Amino acid sequence: MNSDATPVPPGADIPHRTRSIGAAIAISRVLGLVREMVLARYFGAGSFTDAFYIAYRIPNMLRDLFAEGVLSAALVPAFIRRLTGGGREGAWILVNRLVSALLLILGAVTLGIYFGSRGMVWMLAAGFRDNPAKFELTAQMTRILSPFLLSVSLASVGMAVLNACGRFFLPALASSVFNVSCILAAVLLSPLMPGWGLDPIVSMAVGAVVGGAGQFLVMVPPTRALGYRFRLDFGFSDPDLGAIGRLALPAVLGLSATQISIVVDSQLASLYGDGPVSWLGYGFRLMQLPIGLIGVAVATATMTAVSEFAARGMRDRIGPALGSALRLSACLLFPATAGLLLFRGEIVQLLYQRGAFLEADTLATSRVVLFYTLGLFSFSAVKILTPAFYALENTKTPVRLSLVAVAVKIALSFLLIRPLGFLGLPLATSLSSWLHFALLSRHLGRILPRGTARGKEGAGGACLRIALASAAMGGIALAVHGAAGLVLPGPGALPLLFRLGAAIMAALAVLVPLLGLFRVEEAGEMTRLAGGFRRKGR
Repeated sequence: MNSDATPVPPGADIPHRTRSIGAAIAISRVLGLVREMVLARYFGAGSFTDAFYIAYRIPNMLRDLFAEGVLSAALVPAFIRRLTGGGREGAWILVNRLVSALLLILGAVTLGIYFGSRGMVWMLAAGFRDNPAKFELTAQMTRILSPFLLSVSLASVGMAVLNACGRFFLPALASSVFNVSCILAAVLLSPLMPGWGLDPIVSMAVGAVVGGAGQFLVMVPPTRALGYRFRLDFGFSDPDLGAIGRLALPAVLGLSATQISIVVDSQLASLYGDGPVSWLGYGFRLMQLPIGLIGVAVATATMTAVSEFAARGMRDRIGPALGSALRLSACLLFPATAGLLLFRGEIVQLLYQRGAFLEADTLATSRVVLFYTLGLFSFSAVKILTPAFYALENTKTPVRLSLVAVAVKIALSFLLIRPLGFLGLPLATSLSSWLHFALLSRHLGRILPRGTARGKEGAGGACLRIALASAAMGGIALAVHGAAGLVLPGPGALPLLFRLGAAIMAALAVLVPLLGLFRVEEAGEMTRLAGGFRRKGR
């Protein structure tokens, strides 16, 4: 077997993989943040951006549910089993059969989105009916965006295959193509739209479609280098394809909590006029930055490691791997939580408040960030734990727990929206995410071999010490921020950047020593991760 197509050894550590994935994701997420800044600068937060967020959400939500969710939970374990037991050629046959099935299924779904665009908009944002122009603009961009589902889903196949073969950097970097395309569309294409009889915001839909296609094309050369050649193959009786199919529906349901929450949020927020959909979108994207930089990197590395352990019958290694991943994630996301809670207003102002994005938009978005940030770690933890059930071929438990979390989310949304307005929606999302994490942890402890589920250390004690270290870090950062304000006061962008930069630098300087002071096991690994990122950046 060609070693290039062989999965990395199961002993390969998660932090090493996390470093490789995280370096690529850092580039992509920074570009994603620039994309949001450009969107805010050119279009602000109102009727037009509300329309774009809903139009983009339709194919993107379906992509997450029916493509990436299935692939991450089912394809990687099946592909690794095929490589381990049947060799490279058998693995490529499985991929061809899966791609052929996706072309049929998602091609039909794409056509459904195009011809049913108005119905899709009504399903996600019925409140837009009160503004016919807004409703029609959203439907128009939905039709433009309909091919996005198919192209990015095919890109996800390439990403899953490369991850299973131990290739993490380029797949994680691929979404940078999408972000660059959107940025260029806003800057270069939006001024041309009125001359073609289109609203300038339509340029973002065009940029997203081109970026999705580019994301797929980036996957082609590395998969070909591994020996893959596409051929239509309708051998749907393949037992491994059948195994993916049996996992597909449960995987969709098990990984759908966040997406269903977004649908509920979109519907309820659309009833509050122009702005709330955009404020929720900007706040959610900002919260997703640390999750993308940290949580997705850890989750991707963990999923592949757990799949390898399961394929080789090494179930006693799964618990320690998950425990290490959760502690490493906490070491990174608890400090990020402290920083966002303390400086959310300043961060939103610095990133977004210019051009069409006004001071009132900053205030509303910072309030959204507050409530989303409360669930920062739990969002990441759910991404880490859920795929472990599918690697263990346990489909019923995550489905049941996901449905419980979704039901609680919906109930909390209707309960909290009365006293808090649309701000009750992000708070309900965070609270239900913590419940989802707790339920997943409890049930994994029951199905893993006794004595291995918690790894080297119970999660509760470790997380408490990490939380204390993060609180101390936040206090130091807040003091430095205040001192920096005495050196360079004022409301302008430069003083704001100086104060935030000083606080962030101080926080980074004291984080690892504080983790060591509180006897957090991963403090040394944090130093190695930072060193690895510096080497990749050279």
